[in-house]
Amino acid sequence: MKVILLRFGELYLKGHNRNVFENTLIDNIKKMLQGEEFKFEKTFGRYVISDYKEDRENEIVKKLKKVFGLYSLSKAREVEADVNKIKECVKGIDCKNTSFKVFVKRADKNFPIPSMEFAKELGELVLETNEGSFVDLYNPQKEIHVDIRFNGKAYIFSETIKCLGGLPLGSSGKGLLLLSGGIDSPVAGFLMAKRGMTLEALHFHSYPYTSEQAKEKVVTLAKELSEYTGEIKLHVISFTRVQEEIHKRCKDEFMITIMRRIMMRVAERLCEKHDLGAVITGESLGQVASQTMQSMTVTGDVVKYKPIFRPCIAMDKEEIMKIAKEIETYQTSILPYEDCCTVFLPKNPVIKPTIKQAEREEEYLNVEALVEQALESEEIIVCNK
Repeated sequence: MKVILLRFGELYLKGHNRNVFENTLIDNIKKMLQGEEFKFEKTFGRYVISDYKEDRENEIVKKLKKVFGLYSLSKAREVEADVNKIKECVKGIDCKNTSFKVFVKRADKNFPIPSMEFAKELGELVLETNEGSFVDLYNPQKEIHVDIRFNGKAYIFSETIKCLGGLPLGSSGKGLLLLSGGIDSPVAGFLMAKRGMTLEALHFHSYPYTSEQAKEKVVTLAKELSEYTGEIKLHVISFTRVQEEIHKRCKDEFMITIMRRIMMRVAERLCEKHDLGAVITGESLGQVASQTMQSMTVTGDVVKYKPIFRPCIAMDKEEIMKIAKEIETYQTSILPYEDCCTVFLPKNPVIKPTIKQAEREEEYLNVEALVEQALESEEIIVCNK
């Protein structure tokens, strides 16, 4: 019988609450395969997908590769854990004129033949039935794996497909992602989702200085990200008045610093309003003026009750772009629609601000009124894949 064998990674490290993580992972697998016909079985250390339509196998694999918490999967043949039945299945594998190696994993130690000995027997069988085949223990063209499990079944496969790994989505609470429309923030959201965090997103727009296309670009990014994270509620905030006031009343070089401090205040208030546990940004240390250590200290200072997660903090641009391309948000991110961070952009932004300097500039503003006005403009867009 053809099956898909699933393996999880980090869940092995969990203690008494491992079942909570496993149950979350199983729920996520079933949600991802919603609409597909399949049977799900849990065996010790493995999950098995069976009874699916054969012509849907590749699509099912594609979906499973987007489930956080799964470490790898294999398209396999399931047979009874019987010596002769395993040999019969292995005999049908085509290894003609090919180098190969046989791996046997005997999770069930009651199986009568030790792993190394059985691998040798199966290797001899492959040599007998495949003209021109030969054993290569170090760099084989083909690997034959036999995984003997506790459920009385053995799984025979030749390929291990890597999955996303991480923790099951929803096992680490909920966070609010600042989604700008650039390359970095969708990657930051993806990385936090990989650590089990469910996402909502926050976008600031400055119409008419920024276009409706810029807003639609961010909606598209949220939809693309939802391929991995499930439904994302996108909170859209009008930031035009805030930026106009900062531009009018504060020194140009502090424009970005003060703007980001108000953004962070709005983000924390939305976290409190919508029961979200953290603020997430795409900041990378030293990438731009607002992402120096001093700038991040000053902008983060206004967030009093929530942690700020910066998963891209130690990555360079090439690393971030690589992930963006892998999760297919890159092409949308580079569309030429400006976001609000480019409005009134100063020629020489301060790169080493202090908290005292920022607070002095904010004395020229009614910060609380600006935050309240921004929050009143909140629009929620539900984004699905």
